[in-house]
Amino acid sequence: MAIKLRKSYRFALRSSTYITLIVSTVVGVSLYYFYELNPLILIIFALSLFTVCFFILQYRVEKFIYRRVKRIYDDVSLLESSSFQNQAVTTDMRTLTQEIEKFAKDKKFEIETLKVRENYRKEFLGNVSHELKTPLFTVQGYIETLLDGAIDDKKVHKKYLQRANKGVERLIYIVKDLDMITKLEVGDLHLEYEDFDIVELVRSVFEMFEMKAAKKNITLTFDMPYDEPIVVHADKERIQQVVANLVVNSIKYGREDGTTEISIENLIKNKVIVRVTDNGEGIEKQNIARIFERFYRIDKSGSRKEGGSGLGLSIVKHIIEAHNEKIYVESVYGMGSEFSFTLEKTK
Repeated sequence: MAIKLRKSYRFALRSSTYITLIVSTVVGVSLYYFYELNPLILIIFALSLFTVCFFILQYRVEKFIYRRVKRIYDDVSLLESSSFQNQAVTTDMRTLTQEIEKFAKDKKFEIETLKVRENYRKEFLGNVSHELKTPLFTVQGYIETLLDGAIDDKKVHKKYLQRANKGVERLIYIVKDLDMITKLEVGDLHLEYEDFDIVELVRSVFEMFEMKAAKKNITLTFDMPYDEPIVVHADKERIQQVVANLVVNSIKYGREDGTTEISIENLIKNKVIVRVTDNGEGIEKQNIARIFERFYRIDKSGSRKEGGSGLGLSIVKHIIEAHNEKIYVESVYGMGSEFSFTLEKTK
C-alpha cells in the first residue's frame, strides 16, 4: 500500500524550532566570547540547521508512524475489510482515528445485523417446523388409524381419508406459498404486466369472498361509487392475489357486523393508492413492524383456528415490491387497520 501523506507537520516544526534555538544560542554565545560574531552567518546557520532538522525529523517520524500504522492496516485486512484493503495507508492521526472509528461502527452494525438475522433464522425455522408439523401429524394420525383396522369400516375410512386429504392440501398450500416467496425474493418470478381495471378486479374479489364475509355479517364495500374504470399497469393475477389476501385478513380479524372498505385514490400524476380498511381488532404497535415477516403471527397462543399458511402478508409485500411499488400499514389497536399499496396508472 502506498503512503498517503495527509499529516500535520507541527511535531517536526516545533522540534526543529527548539533544536535551532538551543544550538543557535550556544553557537552565538560561543562566537560572541571566543570569536567575532557575524549576525548574518549566525542567521544562515540557524536557517540551515532548522531546515536539516525539520526534514530529518519529519522523515524519521513519518517512517516510525508508518511502520506501526501499516501493521494496523495489515491486521485489519486479515478481517477481509474491503474498506481498508482498497485504500492507501494514512499516517495522519486524525484521519486514521476517523477511519478506525468508522471501521468499528461498521463492524458493530454488521455484528448486530448478523445477530438479528440469526434470531430471525431460528424463529423462522421454528415457525416452519410448527406449520408443517401440524398437518403432517394430522395426516399421519388418520393413516395410522386406517392401517390399524379402521379401513374396513367404509364410513370411517372415507371420513378419515377426507380429513387426511385436507391435511395434505394444507401442506401443499404452505409449500406453494414458500416457493412463491422464494421466487419473489430472488427475482425469479416473472410478472405479466397488462392494463386492467382495478375497480372491476376489486369487485371480483368481493364476489369471491362474500359468502365468507356473510358468516360474520361483514360488509364488503367501496368507500364511494366508482362509475368510471381506473386502469392500472401491473400483473393482474398477482394484484388480485394481493387484494384477496388483504380482504381475507380483514374478514378473519374483523368484528362481527363489521365493514371492510376499499378506496382507490389518485396519489400523484401516474400513481393510484388502493386502501383496504376495516374496523376489526387492530394491531398492537409492537407488532406492526413485523407483520410482513414469514409465519409471524400476532396471536402467540399458537391457535390456527383462522387457517391460512401464515405467509399471506409476506407474499403481499413481496408482490408489491416486485412491482417496484410501496405497501403501508396503519392500525389502532381495538379500532381497526388500514393496508394500502400503490400502483402505476396506465399512461
